[in-house]
Parts: sequence; C-alpha cells; structure tokens
Amino acid sequence: MTVYNKLVRDLIPTIIESDDGKTCVTRALDDNEYYDALKTKFKEELEEFLKDDNVEELIDLEEVLRAIATQKGYTYDSFDAKRKQKEEERGAFKDKIFLEYVND
Repeated sequence: MTVYNKLVRDLIPTIIESDDGKTCVTRALDDNEYYDALKTKFKEELEEFLKDDNVEELIDLEEVLRAIATQKGYTYDSFDAKRKQKEEERGAFKDKIFLEYVND
C-alpha cells in the first residue's frame, strides 16, 4: 500500500486502477479542504517546476491556478480581465526590469 493523501487530477485514480489489480481509495473534499489542498498542490507544483524547469510542471501550475481562481469565484475570463487590468496599471514582466535599489 502506498499512501498519498493529496489532491490529484480527476483521471488519476482511473489511470492507476488500469494497472494490474490496483485499487484506489478516494473521497471528495469539502470546499474548505479543497481550497487548502489546492494551495498545497500549488506549492508542490511550484517546487517541481523550480527543480525541473520544464513545461509540464508549468502546465500543472496553471491548472492548479485556474482551479484556485474558480474556487475563489472567478471564471477564467474574469480572472484574466483582472490580470489585464493590473497589467495596464502596473505593467507586466516583458521588459525584464530588475529594480536594484531606490535612493531616498
């Protein structure tokens, strides 16, 4: 038996069970547990991206980010609209600006 105790993508139990004789024990989380699990998953995916620096981990990060936004009541479109508004007001990271210090 391998214990995971973590949030997984929806099809993962089916994929695991397609392997010879394996069975999964799962449960649906309530909203509070789900939000906490999403934050934990985001941290896990971020650490994997920082370690491996590959697009698969970046995709996982975005998937978790979308789920967090949805859990917070945003549609992807409304979330992106807020992102664009912030970009208009404060810029993005396209110019690669690194602020070293500010003289007072």
